[in-house]
Amino acid sequence: MGMGDVSINSERLWRRLMAMAEIGATPGGGSHRLTLTDEDEAGRQLFLGWCAERGYDVQYDQVGNIFVRRAGGNNNTQPLAIGSHLDTQPRGGRFDGILGVLAALEVLETLDDNEIETDMPVDIVVWTNEEGSRFQPAMMGSGVHCGVHSLEMVRSTLDDKGLSVGAELDRFGYSQGLVPGARAIGQYLELHIEQGPVLEDSGTVIGAVKGGQAIRWYELSLQGQETHAGPVPMAQRRDPMPALARVIDLVYQVGLQDEAARSTIGVLTARPGSINVMPGRIDLTVDLRHPLETRLKEMDAAFQAGLDDLQAAERKIAISLEEIWHSPVVLFDHALTEAVRQSATGRGLPVQDVISGAGHDAFHMARAVPSALVFVPCRDGLSHNEAEYTSPEHAAAGANVLLDVALRVACAR
Repeated sequence: MGMGDVSINSERLWRRLMAMAEIGATPGGGSHRLTLTDEDEAGRQLFLGWCAERGYDVQYDQVGNIFVRRAGGNNNTQPLAIGSHLDTQPRGGRFDGILGVLAALEVLETLDDNEIETDMPVDIVVWTNEEGSRFQPAMMGSGVHCGVHSLEMVRSTLDDKGLSVGAELDRFGYSQGLVPGARAIGQYLELHIEQGPVLEDSGTVIGAVKGGQAIRWYELSLQGQETHAGPVPMAQRRDPMPALARVIDLVYQVGLQDEAARSTIGVLTARPGSINVMPGRIDLTVDLRHPLETRLKEMDAAFQAGLDDLQAAERKIAISLEEIWHSPVVLFDHALTEAVRQSATGRGLPVQDVISGAGHDAFHMARAVPSALVFVPCRDGLSHNEAEYTSPEHAAAGANVLLDVALRVACAR
């Protein structure tokens, strides 16, 4: 069967995207389903209800990853897995991750609708905590599956209210599941909105993702001594705010070293957080990215050297830095990525090679098995935002590319 001979049901895909968006719906038109909350679980159950209508086999593991299987002619072979995530950012969008999961369901249902038997099983995977918003690190479920993180470390991770991943996994019954990694995967595909403006700006519909940026995350603290805003003279204060100004300048100077570099301060907290109290401690996060590992290492060195210089100049302030995550540069499988290009060309869809600026579960999978990542445009490049949007036509185009590649991989004889 050639590429483009069958197509997914675009109306069904769109209808389900909009139905999922109603769970944790936000006033601005987005979705709020943080990992392992009641809303996240409700979204998973909605998805599993659709899977149950088709009678697919469902399993889960002890970190909450869900595996949905459509059997193949030879179920002893390792499956092709197609996946993404259903958790969102706070006041996130309706497509980030969700498109990849529901497009995977469309692939399985389209195979059913057309009575196509694949040689190997085809799985959908819903990964736990891709976003890394409520719990860090991001891409947690796929990281545990691939052995990047231990289950014990992940279970002990706390949110800002002191609730642990382990307690939430227990609450929903996931702790009774398979040992992470026990569910074998032979090859992996993922569809995602681009989360940037490149495809839209160039009028391209399909991004064949060649690789992904290297990422480093840090937690940085500036420790002084809190005091009343009025009585203590400025010169006698141990105020971390002036040091913060220099840290902010340093972070963005590191990110401006070349056009491919990225630097971001995403979280900033001054404690105790009162209008008439000079803060005694400031905590912030720093995110550095670059598509070249050597350049990210240089950015890391420049950042740390700048902090050392700042510490030498600001002796009243204690500066502490911890790197909490490092995702090296990833390269996707050449043959699978070429199949993505050929599918797009065969369907008359403009396609171009791109580099992913965001982290995805496919990053972990690419280091374990042959993997491919497919992008479709999102309006104005906006993501992690209630205004996040991709058109029904683009959503369907991406799902059809997944279908074509799945047919090529799973029906190979």
